[in-house]
Amino acid sequence: MTVFFIGAGPGDPELITVKGQRLVRTCPVILYAGSLVPTAVLEGYRAHQVVDTAPLTLDEIVALLENAHRAGHDVARVHSGDPSLYGAIGEQIRRLRELGIPYEIVPGVTATAACAATLGNELTLPGISQTLILTRFATKTSMPEGEALGDLARHRATMAIHLGVRHIARIVDELRPHYGDDCPVAVVYRASWPDEERVTGTLADIAAKVQATDIERTALILVGRVLGAEGFADSTLYGVGKR
Repeated sequence: MTVFFIGAGPGDPELITVKGQRLVRTCPVILYAGSLVPTAVLEGYRAHQVVDTAPLTLDEIVALLENAHRAGHDVARVHSGDPSLYGAIGEQIRRLRELGIPYEIVPGVTATAACAATLGNELTLPGISQTLILTRFATKTSMPEGEALGDLARHRATMAIHLGVRHIARIVDELRPHYGDDCPVAVVYRASWPDEERVTGTLADIAAKVQATDIERTALILVGRVLGAEGFADSTLYGVGKR
């Protein structure tokens, strides 16, 4: 029996991987994060037990995994996006190791990738940014030393900020000294979902634009000169004589 931590992708049910979809359809037990994973992702399942874990505690979730293990059932533990990024699987894995229950992580399409796709942007461009920083805004969970937004912003790399849209004004205040008022910003709400919403602007006006909407959660903030950039150099990937 194995617990499969499956990345369901950002929302569009067609963005789950082939392996993830196969496991969802064949595992006899499914535990899914109902607040973030659309039920369409579960289409075609043959499981005899399907549980929305959104209202459950960690202890309750682990108890379900342990019961499935005792019954000899594989479990599709379905998370949004890629489970290795802000998926809160670490504490589940720790418990599984203590219980001697095998597990496997099945990666998924990230929210950052979905946002780049809907914006029609490459996030790494020659001469502009070759680095992408994925981070979050510190509220309840403090950031380790050196990982405050201001510290990361000194690199002026493309940045994807999770879990911070409610604090957009504070985020802008920390980024402006390093990126400048004219730096492009995009806020994407529920990327790839039917009700997806995008707000674009610069560090000078993005806070006001977002505050004029109803977006308060489930949104990613992308910051960087790669957004809408023009006039950048071609990469060497397709260069003449590269062979």
